[in-house]
Amino acid sequence: MRALPVWPLVAVCLSCASRSRLTAPEAPAPFDEARAVHVLQRLAYGPSASDLAAMKRLGVDGWVEAQLQPASGEAQPPGLSAKLQAFPTLGLSMAQLVEDYPRPPPEMPPEEKRERGPARVVFERSSARVLRAVESPRQLEEVLVDFWFNHFNVSEDKGVVKWLATSYERDAIRPHVLGTFRELLGATAHHPAMLFYLDNWRSTREGLSEEELRHPRRFRRQAAMMEDAEEEESKPKLGLNENYARELLELHTLGVDGGYTQDDVRAVARCFTGWSIRQPRKDPGFVFRKVAHDAESKVVLGQVIPAGGGEKDGERVLDLLAGHPATARHVARKLAQRFVADEPPPELVDRVAKVFLDTKGDLRAVYRALLQSPEFQSPKARAAKVKTPFEYVVSALRATNAQVEVTPRLLRHLALMGEPLYRAPAPTGFPEVAEPWVNSGALVARLNFGLDLVGGRLPGARVSLDALAPKRAPTAVEWVDGLGQALLGAKPSEETRATILAALAEKREAASAVDEAPPVDVPLIAGLLLGSPEFQKQ
Repeated sequence: MRALPVWPLVAVCLSCASRSRLTAPEAPAPFDEARAVHVLQRLAYGPSASDLAAMKRLGVDGWVEAQLQPASGEAQPPGLSAKLQAFPTLGLSMAQLVEDYPRPPPEMPPEEKRERGPARVVFERSSARVLRAVESPRQLEEVLVDFWFNHFNVSEDKGVVKWLATSYERDAIRPHVLGTFRELLGATAHHPAMLFYLDNWRSTREGLSEEELRHPRRFRRQAAMMEDAEEEESKPKLGLNENYARELLELHTLGVDGGYTQDDVRAVARCFTGWSIRQPRKDPGFVFRKVAHDAESKVVLGQVIPAGGGEKDGERVLDLLAGHPATARHVARKLAQRFVADEPPPELVDRVAKVFLDTKGDLRAVYRALLQSPEFQSPKARAAKVKTPFEYVVSALRATNAQVEVTPRLLRHLALMGEPLYRAPAPTGFPEVAEPWVNSGALVARLNFGLDLVGGRLPGARVSLDALAPKRAPTAVEWVDGLGQALLGAKPSEETRATILAALAEKREAASAVDEAPPVDVPLIAGLLLGSPEFQKQ
């Protein structure tokens, strides 16, 4: 087992942000590289040579505005487009995926299963997420896709979601991250991945009997809803299901302290009865089943939903929730937590929530209010958050200018660090705050990833350290400082420098006992820099 250094800076600073401004000064000023690095740490997956060059050309504010207003129909770089085109499952409909990539038979050898059926769908979806995050020039869009997928989480570990999650990200999340919250909320509410994941597709009005369900005419389509369910769900479970209603209120909109009651949860669930899926394993499209809907009147948050509204009952609930002050505050706090600090200042949350309400959930306006805030730009906000495993892996690939062809082994590193893509185990998604990610096992996994990456031991990612070398680096100290500037955006701290130099000295001493003194171990320096406390922060 590889001997690993013990970092003296494992405890990561989580200081909250204070004041400074993102808006451009009135007079031209020298390029502020520290500010640029901070913006790239939060609005992108860390600095890359190409994004720093774009910032120097456009200015920091110009780069941010270009990210908020990407050119319509702007093409991806040819290299990225070619890689994505090699994944045929990305463009297929849900019906095509369940038909063309069925579950392999039990007797098939494991190595063949990995290349067939849903395993291929899962691999191509995760590979595309990594490649876009590493190479796409629309970095803010990729960060927002990750944020909103997490906010409206579904897990591919639940049955047919394996085949539905590709469309969920492509059709429900990605097109709306720069639109309005109501559009995004509605797209997720209608999507079969969400309806299946939170069981709403099986939710029916109370009193619907199995005899009615089996009626040869009126209830024939309702029966089709149940006919091809998972084996463990093969017996129809009629009745009201509150799972989606509860998470809609608690996670997607109002928040746990949003002022709703259990009666509201039940009323919302009644409003969404009949929002279903045609046939999950054959034709997984949205369908409203009138026969399953509770047509009586309901009261949600004190608002009467009149009887006889049918599918519009759910739409009225979404309208009500999308414009509610508690939703504005909940969304504002989650965004501030993602972009500013794990414990964002309440006054910042209040200001962003006001913009949310004033603009009827215009997400671009909400993002601008957050990014132009003094709290976001404050020096206290810099390096105040810890990267999630996905952010860490992608930022390492970007910082080293790695040539990436995603492999299963690369994706396994994410799972070892605790963030297997599309497999968050609960509706809450993966944590955005530091505590769950800062533990000895996770930090060792990150360090091993960095060492494997720059040491040429990670299939699918090639790194040329010569391109990162300082112009003149005859000594170990100059290598440490030069690579530190390239990978961290600044020279490493004294403690990190001392730790790396000690590791180099130990290796040199061991080698010189049997041979002449070896040259400076550049991959070891780079790997330890990627595992350093500084690189864990953003």
